[in-house]
Amino acid sequence: MALKGLDIFKLSPKKNCKECGSPTCMAFSMKVAQGAVSIDKCPYFSEEAKASLNEATAPPMKTIKVGTGNNEYSLGGETVLFRHEKTFVSRTRYAVTVCSCMDDAAIDAKLAEIQSVDYERIGERMFTEMIYVNYAEAAGKDKYLDLVKKAAAVDRVLILGCEDPEVAAEALALVKDKKPVLNGANASNYEAMSKVATEAGVTLGVSGADIDELYDTLAALEKLGNKNLIFDCGVNSVKEAYKIAVEFRKAAIKDGNRTCGYPSIVRLDRLSQGDKHLQAALLSLFTMKYGSIIVLDQMTYAEANPVYGLRQNLFTDPQKPMKVEPGIYPLNGADENSVCLTTVDFALTYFLVSGELERSGVPCNLIINDAGGLSVLTSWAAGKFSAGTIAKFFAEQDIEGKVKSRKLVIPGKVAVLKGELEAKLPGWEIIIAPREAVQLVKFMKEL
Repeated sequence: MALKGLDIFKLSPKKNCKECGSPTCMAFSMKVAQGAVSIDKCPYFSEEAKASLNEATAPPMKTIKVGTGNNEYSLGGETVLFRHEKTFVSRTRYAVTVCSCMDDAAIDAKLAEIQSVDYERIGERMFTEMIYVNYAEAAGKDKYLDLVKKAAAVDRVLILGCEDPEVAAEALALVKDKKPVLNGANASNYEAMSKVATEAGVTLGVSGADIDELYDTLAALEKLGNKNLIFDCGVNSVKEAYKIAVEFRKAAIKDGNRTCGYPSIVRLDRLSQGDKHLQAALLSLFTMKYGSIIVLDQMTYAEANPVYGLRQNLFTDPQKPMKVEPGIYPLNGADENSVCLTTVDFALTYFLVSGELERSGVPCNLIINDAGGLSVLTSWAAGKFSAGTIAKFFAEQDIEGKVKSRKLVIPGKVAVLKGELEAKLPGWEIIIAPREAVQLVKFMKEL
């Protein structure tokens, strides 16, 4: 249960020093209880009190970090069931499976395919972040270890799917510095697997024959002192996997059951049974409900384009508009004499427009106005993208001192601004662009 401000105040130093930015220790304690500030803002809390309060005020779902460097990702840490309640904090990550049961040619082709999907959308890199390396006992230990080495060379976070503690230990010895996930603990081997994972300092994946066995195994691992865990939703059926993902998240968030408060792995490579269309449908489902890592048989552009767009929508903060920094963006080698275009700072608008302008190959200066992160029509309706605000922005940014061109192209959807802009910006030729960004290439070449 969440602590109240008075509970925190009882452990406070009661100095009222104001060093934390609050007028009194009571005010600070109330802010900590509300989640507005961290307990670490006070320099005088004892370490014992901090440890106790951090545990009590921590999110009901534990944050687990996997990978290293640029490939380090946070999983879990969620505090709500639905995005509109506040925000989701840790993106779903996607993995593609390779297995030691595959022949070398198939393995090489799969690893190459994993790397082929890699592009940028609205300033975010879209690619397969993880590789699930599955151990097939019939293929032997040596082939699995070779596969682990080969997968590690691709520079993705590895998930080692192995239930044999001895083989798992040898595989981890090769890649433990990359902080992979070891997915292979169950009711029969959890003690040995926990020892292997703890010694290597990696996250341990846990599965169960059903939801009850999974919960009991997680609880047993916690008693051993291992809380660096994620749970596997299993491969019995889609219905069972969905039930585990949802029930565990609800138990953690609503009931405060911290044993259920771990990130999840969803094995769509097994659940979809080779049906690519089913896999694509389930990929969207478990991105929303509530897969932390989703393992796929493949990730081509057919799967990637829709699901990465979905993920980007889900894991942006609904309380904060997606916006870019206002200013002048020279494109295609533009200089001070190049034609100017202006639009709003809504991120999707910027990346769509700049992408089409770059495709045209025509040098130009894209001037991004401060419109509060709203789209063109929304900001115009709200009075944040008007002739007055554009003229004011030009004056504040000294646009006329930075560019010599006096041709300004405005969005076609606000063509109504042309006359007023000509009055507000004397000496500028105001040109109306097409209504749709896709028409900009032809427009710019004919300008």
